Amino acid sequence: MSNPAYETILYAVEGAVATITLNRPEQLNTIVPPMPDEVEAAVGRAVRDPAVKVIVLRGAGRAFCAGYDFGGGFQHWGEMMSTDGAWDPGKDFIAATAPEIAPTQKFMAIWRSPKPVIAQVHGWCVGGGSDFALCADLVVASEDAVIGTPYSRMWGSYLSGMWIYRLGLARTKYHALTGRPLTGRQAADVELINEAVPFARLEARVTELAAELAAIPSSQLAAMKLVVNHAYENMGLASTQTLGPILDGLMRNTPDARAFIDTAEQQGVRTVVERRDGPFGDYSQAPPELRPDPGNVIEP
Repeated sequence: MSNPAYETILYAVEGAVATITLNRPEQLNTIVPPMPDEVEAAVGRAVRDPAVKVIVLRGAGRAFCAGYDFGGGFQHWGEMMSTDGAWDPGKDFIAATAPEIAPTQKFMAIWRSPKPVIAQVHGWCVGGGSDFALCADLVVASEDAVIGTPYSRMWGSYLSGMWIYRLGLARTKYHALTGRPLTGRQAADVELINEAVPFARLEARVTELAAELAAIPSSQLAAMKLVVNHAYENMGLASTQTLGPILDGLMRNTPDARAFIDTAEQQGVRTVVERRDGPFGDYSQAPPELRPDPGNVIEP
């Protein structure tokens, strides 16, 4: 099998397990092109490989994924969302919803894969990174991971909708309206994710779970995944994933949102993040014991 060069991810196979590693560690694996395309391609590669039965998704360095890189607005996507340098709502809604180009739909390749996907989450798993991780079939996090959607407060909306479908109404409304994050331990306790373990056990636990799944026939895994997925799709998942990214585009272009990005460009992302999260005392503004341990690093 050919071994394509990836810009933003690493791909490896060991036995029956394919591992996709987000590989922008210095940028906390924030999402820029071509990451969505490369994740989709790597999932397709694993699906086509008869030796692979399980896919593991993880992040290099000290974070799973800190969301979309908005340091320069959405300049990374250029003309996909703008015309003559100005936001083009027509282009934006197409770019946000078309399966061939929409980042959310690219990441949903892990949902559509007939082979089960385990997300191994550590460090920051926030914004679009959390939307992405929660598309996996099973999510195992380190206890000190931070999972949340700070865009609930400014510059965004739910994308994959998985926060909605994995939580009950009361919890969904609370996190949607406040943007409050959860530690890995808290996320497991409310069943947003499957398990939380100490970071020192994270890789071993994911390896154990992957081995457990790999002992089951691939056709059986595919059948059970398909029937569960369809139950949730019958609840309107596709409609939610159409509305969410369209609203996200609108929320990125309100007067408040434009001021947010202007400040980020002029004074730095750190400044606007401090203003957004400071009153809540969470995310990067939280005390050290409520932030991920920066010493917990995944070496790819």
